[in-house]
Amino acid sequence: MVQIVLIGIAAGAAAALLFASVVSGSLLSVALFYLAPLPLLIAALGWSHLAGLVAALVAAGSLAAVFGPFLFLAFLLGVGLPAWWLGYLALLARPVAAPSGETLEWYPVGRLVWWAAILGALVVIVAIPNFGLDAESFRSVLRRTFERILRMQTGSAANAPLTLPGVSDPNRLLDILVTAIPPAAAVLSTLTSLINLWLAGVIVRASGRLKRPWPNIPAMTFPPYAPMLLALAVAGTFLSDLPGIVSTILGASLLLAYTLLGLAVLDAITLGLSGRPLMLTGAYFTVGLFGWPLLLMAAIGLVETMFALRDRLARKRGPPAAPV
Repeated sequence: MVQIVLIGIAAGAAAALLFASVVSGSLLSVALFYLAPLPLLIAALGWSHLAGLVAALVAAGSLAAVFGPFLFLAFLLGVGLPAWWLGYLALLARPVAAPSGETLEWYPVGRLVWWAAILGALVVIVAIPNFGLDAESFRSVLRRTFERILRMQTGSAANAPLTLPGVSDPNRLLDILVTAIPPAAAVLSTLTSLINLWLAGVIVRASGRLKRPWPNIPAMTFPPYAPMLLALAVAGTFLSDLPGIVSTILGASLLLAYTLLGLAVLDAITLGLSGRPLMLTGAYFTVGLFGWPLLLMAAIGLVETMFALRDRLARKRGPPAAPV
């Protein structure tokens, strides 16, 4: 227990330093800021979820002591608790009967991705009351916030019209930011959690402390209720006031999860093809370069949940050939 507490304290101090590095304003500090969950996840995966929880509390307390009490809840809700929960779920296992004897069934990787999407949306949703308790005040405060940031970057006076180099209509840009940033923040939060979880798994496995076997990511599946939740989120985007904003945030993070499922399906169905590396590289490059193919990958993920493309293709291919 003493070792778990000590590891938690060390990981919490590292996470607090990574999180606080953003105050320097350098480009590198932004990357370090997004790596703040990594020490917490390493502690949780390598030692115990209790070490991850201790690390989250230590990091939140350290930041509050230096920068003020507001950061205690901000870090705990935005970084600490989501990282701890993912680390806790990643080490969940239950005994199952097998022909070779009792073995362990580990928490499915697809459900970890799904939880990361839910948490990514919740992180943004719980921050909404800081800007307003209705849609109008939320958008108004968010708009003023973006306007202050743009004025600081361009050096525009507060009592002068906002002018931006190369932008003919700054007000139109502010409207776009107010609409796009909340769902984009949920997507970024989800992606950050998943990247840090993967990095933590790689580091802990290299150290020999990873208790669970490495999951088969291309075979991941989502829970049965996932399509229904996505459908409800998409339908909710047509609502007015805060329910519409919340639905948009949730729908964006869930669509990212389905995009990753689509990429997993693409990885699985190209298995055994001679041009597989080139096809996968081209797909990832196209998605990263243009962005819109993300919707195509999400559609593939949705089709997979309805028609089980991977299972159908596996049955069509038949069992693998016996080694010569």
